[in-house]
Amino acid sequence: MKETFFSALANLLQWFVWLPPTFASLLILAMVGVLAAGVTGLVITRGLARVPGKRRGSFIRSSATTLRHPAQVMAAAVMTIIAIPALELPMWLAGGLAHAFAVMLVLAMGVGLVKAARLASSIYIEHIDASADDREEDILGRKHFTQVRLLQRMAEIIIGVLTIGTALMTFDPVRQYGLSLLASAGAASIIVGFAARSVITNLIAGAQIAITQPIRMGDMIAFNGDWTWVEEINATFVVLKAWDKRRRIVPLSYFLDNPFENWTYNSAELTGAVYLPLDFLAPMPAIRAKLGEIVESCPEWNGKDFSVQVADANDRTMMVRVTAGARTAIRSWDLRCAIREQIIDWIRDNCPEAFPQTRFSAHASAPDNPHHLMALGGPETAA
Repeated sequence: MKETFFSALANLLQWFVWLPPTFASLLILAMVGVLAAGVTGLVITRGLARVPGKRRGSFIRSSATTLRHPAQVMAAAVMTIIAIPALELPMWLAGGLAHAFAVMLVLAMGVGLVKAARLASSIYIEHIDASADDREEDILGRKHFTQVRLLQRMAEIIIGVLTIGTALMTFDPVRQYGLSLLASAGAASIIVGFAARSVITNLIAGAQIAITQPIRMGDMIAFNGDWTWVEEINATFVVLKAWDKRRRIVPLSYFLDNPFENWTYNSAELTGAVYLPLDFLAPMPAIRAKLGEIVESCPEWNGKDFSVQVADANDRTMMVRVTAGARTAIRSWDLRCAIREQIIDWIRDNCPEAFPQTRFSAHASAPDNPHHLMALGGPETAA
């Protein structure tokens, strides 16, 4: 096969005898690269990209479309490297071209591996999204989603470093420096460790988070007094989206070094509390019954957790605590707002005496001074 290819190139070279040999060889080399890239693209677009089928066929079509350009560059680089010995090129030019196409091949392979990692993670995430009814309640799905995203980021970093390192090692001066660095690896590792300790710390924290899962994509986190969602987990930092659309950029190491609240760690369900300061004259049986009707009529209620209790009392009011469960934290917020609004309207229309009131009471301060009166809450003149 190789001899046949060389003989075909030799015959083609005879067609360009009217050109200088070097220019003719370069022209043929370009033709070989373009032909290899074109044939590869034709096979992918006309063949692999049209494979029928839902599951396996869809995977083949997606892979072919995603990897088409790296595959074309790789095919062109391989064919030109093979064709160089059969052409009439000076040694220095042939060596330089072979080296350049080898570097191109390595870089194309690296780009192809990065795209393949992204494609695999996207297909897996689409499968998770398709099988999940509600992303907020799908704890296992969000766990896999987080792991896949973090592993994808780490894979891209490792592939990029290895690709660039392999491409640079094809140069003799860099290879010599590499051998010299290996001889002083101890000192170099200490210097690099001090210079990039924050980056390395966050990379290691990313690996720990991918394994231990203290946070996941879509989790609700209480951060600095705000409730936020984990919008994105990168290789070194986390993007938290606040309820008012603000984004907070937090290093990954923060979630391993500091305590924080994860409201959706084991379950998305959350029990919220509503506190109502009421007067001692408030008819608790009627208010408790009305609260039950309000909660049962709210679609955000999970149908399980509900209670009404007098949780505290002072010299002026009693504190009524209403607890109700919801399937997610957002629904819990909406449920609590609905409870407050409806119960306040009902109390105002049916028993306004239940609202906190200020009372005044007058009595004699001492038996020998009946005209001196004391008032609770403020002075008042006796009639």
